[in-house]
Amino acid sequence: MSDKQIKVLEISSYPPPRAGWGMRIYFLKQEMQKRGHICEVLNVGKGRFLTGRDFIPVFGALDYVKKVFKYRLKGYLIHMHLNGDSPKGFVLTTLALLISVLTFRRPVITFHAGPVQKYFPQSQAPLLTPLYKLIFTLPRTIICNNEAVKKNIAGYGINPNKIVPIQAFSKQYLNFEKAELKPEAETFFKEHDPVICSYVFFRPEFFIEDMIHAVARLVKKYPEFGLIIMGSEMGSEDIRELIKKLDIEKNVLLAGDQDHDSFLTIMTRSKLYLRTPFKDGIASSVLEALSLDVPVVACNNGSRPPGTITYENRNVDDMVEKIQYVLENYDEVVNNIVHPDIKDTIVDEIRILGQ
Repeated sequence: MSDKQIKVLEISSYPPPRAGWGMRIYFLKQEMQKRGHICEVLNVGKGRFLTGRDFIPVFGALDYVKKVFKYRLKGYLIHMHLNGDSPKGFVLTTLALLISVLTFRRPVITFHAGPVQKYFPQSQAPLLTPLYKLIFTLPRTIICNNEAVKKNIAGYGINPNKIVPIQAFSKQYLNFEKAELKPEAETFFKEHDPVICSYVFFRPEFFIEDMIHAVARLVKKYPEFGLIIMGSEMGSEDIRELIKKLDIEKNVLLAGDQDHDSFLTIMTRSKLYLRTPFKDGIASSVLEALSLDVPVVACNNGSRPPGTITYENRNVDDMVEKIQYVLENYDEVVNNIVHPDIKDTIVDEIRILGQ
């Protein structure tokens, strides 16, 4: 146990469903408890109504405010998580920051994702500059993904000395045991070759239609080609219709949300990992794949790590070409994978929270 016990309230999305920064908070909570600290998670994500889990559920706006106040009055440090894509996140963050300051303790925030997002930096949404200045001024420390994001945050007139870049990915992500997959996934692997996989939310920024059109083209060259799409199936109706229309129902498996072990088991059994969002920065799943010797084909967003095979965003022809390149030069591509330098950044974050 550390000499100084830390009490932190993490405000964020949290598994389920499994997603990038929710998983980081899961690992952060585990590590803090292991070190004798106290960490509670106020879940504002899709699973926020679930009870009996290892997080605090949120049942509405008033409930959110009451619970933030409750934990501040118990002495918890507020650690808020947000990105530049969610107006709801701005509102929740502002409320939490104001509550924290009004109860005489400046909070910590983590600003996730890459240097260009829907409402970030200033050039993307200049009218939101006053709101961002408030959000970035109130905390004592701002954690972000990298130096490029730090530079853009400082562009709002924020003291760069309080902005700390910490890579979101940490070595804990790579700890897993090969899982026994659900029967439909196991059957899919047996009946298809090659099989590739991807992780998505069924939202426009994942460009899933492009992915499905790419599969339809690849099936013409590789009749047994298969794509496993992991992630919550909420909002998947239009994609299911498109799959049916293109007559590739047997080539696409919507596998739903997976636990960590199953996710990495599917990834390591696949020929490659396909990553389609543009505003996701490096992406934890990309680092997971490269670390586990799984080739990655991802849209070029300027942040992908070395060894990633990139295609031009929204260019289906280029996506298909790069997937074919990996499949036809598989051994060479695997041999040329550059393993990322993965550190224990969870420890770095705990150190900051304890300051």
